[in-house]
Amino acid sequence: MKALRMLGIASLVVAAVSGAVAQTWQRTTNNPPLNVGAMVLLTDGTVIAHQEDDQNGDVASLHWYKLTPDANGSYVNGTWTQIADLPTGYGPLFFGSAVLPDGRVIVEGGEYNQYGAGFTKLGAIYNPVTDSWTPVTAPTGWNNIGDASTVVLSNGTLMLANTTTHQAALLNPSTLTWTATGTGKFDSNDEEGWTLLPGGKVLTVDAYVDRNDPTGKNYELYDPSSGTWSVAGTTPVQLWDPPGCGGSFEIGPGVLQPSQKVIYFGARGCGPGHTAVYDSPSGTWTAGPDFPNQFDVADGPAALETNGNVIVFSSPGVFEGGAQTFEWNGSSLSEIAGPPNEVNDSSFQGHFLMLPSGQIMFTDYTQDVEIFTPAGSNYTGWNPTVLLNHTVFTRGTTFQLNGFKFNGASQNNMYGDDYQDATNYPIVRFTNINTGHVFYARTHDHSAMPVGFTGPTFTHVDIPSNMESGATNLQVVVNGIASQNYVIGIN
Repeated sequence: MKALRMLGIASLVVAAVSGAVAQTWQRTTNNPPLNVGAMVLLTDGTVIAHQEDDQNGDVASLHWYKLTPDANGSYVNGTWTQIADLPTGYGPLFFGSAVLPDGRVIVEGGEYNQYGAGFTKLGAIYNPVTDSWTPVTAPTGWNNIGDASTVVLSNGTLMLANTTTHQAALLNPSTLTWTATGTGKFDSNDEEGWTLLPGGKVLTVDAYVDRNDPTGKNYELYDPSSGTWSVAGTTPVQLWDPPGCGGSFEIGPGVLQPSQKVIYFGARGCGPGHTAVYDSPSGTWTAGPDFPNQFDVADGPAALETNGNVIVFSSPGVFEGGAQTFEWNGSSLSEIAGPPNEVNDSSFQGHFLMLPSGQIMFTDYTQDVEIFTPAGSNYTGWNPTVLLNHTVFTRGTTFQLNGFKFNGASQNNMYGDDYQDATNYPIVRFTNINTGHVFYARTHDHSAMPVGFTGPTFTHVDIPSNMESGATNLQVVVNGIASQNYVIGIN
């Protein structure tokens, strides 16, 4: 179990900020009612965020709040409303989370549940249609789940880790029951994140929590066809924080880019945090640049920008304040302007979430919610395409939408253990041509949830009953990358 995280402000050494690109941060016009942290993107284009306040003593609650974009599709000018509470007694600070192919949100396990230290095996699933949470029983024989990793596999099945053991399990979403998987794991799942790769395998870098080897560099791959883990080799540099240094066993996130390479950000390990790049087609690693000035990511967020770069939130040491924001462009790591209050944060307090607007939302356990707009043009080759068999639709009805590239090149947003918010699922946006007003449809029951898949796919679309009628542009958006406009009629 992690020690209680206490935020201290470290002396700050500032690297040169890159001025080559114009990136912007905007605070949302309306604050959430209380401090928020973990957030996920619902398939209807809204964002739900959990009430959390780590800066005042690791406090979390039952409460969630929803951000709805305004009539013009602006998240900056969106409004907050409270949604249903988690089941009584369940309010973790760090936990596993995912959006399922049917559109529901699952939250599993946790650390610091309802103001107390330790792990919990509680869980719940949220149905946005009924605005209700249903308790989910832990897998049979599990005494804990804890601040666990999750991943939605390519076939749409959720895989969940037991933080304290080598165990993992697959969810049956209809019965909310579990089946064991993940045999052959080298070490416990504690502190490790999972990155979904093209082709369906899952990558993790071992943190050696239950291994007496402070220099270990193993990485593992999970094969869903056999349900097994195997050690696939070693990383070129150590990416976790070992005993004798910070000793926290923490590690940073691994983000898959459109190049099919994963940039992995490391924790400190007696010096600046290392990085390493995994080439998934060849299965080979190369060492990346170190963070400057003792910075690292001992838990923290990273996200794929629409320009193909990766933004990452870093801080010096382990759980110390004075965060800085960096950007990986595929070959170099540069400091960029971060959210205005980053100096008050440690990396683990940050959360990134790609929005359908192509912007990235940031929270840090305060009411200051920031929206980041990356510079440059969108990366190419991953715009979804749509196959329409008719062009007139009726409000309040559901139809199957067919097309290609509905799951994008990457899960996009990564944190590791403690929190997950992948967005590799289709969002459908309608824009009335006459008024310019934007309406998001709820999508659900996608055909699959792979990354890097270019073949045919489909989802189901619930046309909002409150939409304006008339000529309308339809777009599918995945990870902030939109299709062309398809002109349709709405009755």
